[in-house]
Amino acid sequence: MVDSANGILRRIRQRSPAGFAIALHITYTTPKYLFQAYDLDWLNHYSSQGYVMNDPTVRWGFANTGAIRWSVLAADDPTGVLEDAAAHGLRYGLTVSVFAESSRSIASFARGDREMTDLDIAALGADAADLHGITAAAQFVTPELHRTLKQLSIFLTHS
Repeated sequence: MVDSANGILRRIRQRSPAGFAIALHITYTTPKYLFQAYDLDWLNHYSSQGYVMNDPTVRWGFANTGAIRWSVLAADDPTGVLEDAAAHGLRYGLTVSVFAESSRSIASFARGDREMTDLDIAALGADAADLHGITAAAQFVTPELHRTLKQLSIFLTHS
């Protein structure tokens, strides 16, 4: 599992150089694992503004499965979360929602340079589904995976 997760996270990091957030196996509103690789300034700002309650990517992820570009969600963002994200370098993004084996995972991926291509969407969607699958039965993150996450500058929250 560790080698698989390491490889997936490295691929994700390459396709989303402005960062990502992956909430795996969400129960109510709390994920079993939360991997965050956004800039710390954005993470602090997002948290201080309470954006999770108004984030159109989160709202879409709970109501749908599949993938959607943030540009499509911009019209449904009355509080300006995506506009603020763009001001912090997260100009283009993608949200993927996976529901399998009675469990939901939601992941968002960002770039600052260009819109996500169809190839990016397919690859990131597959990677999100693979992470969802391989972590379904995991009881904890191993020390090896934790070291890899730290090397990739990924903040890990584990409930």
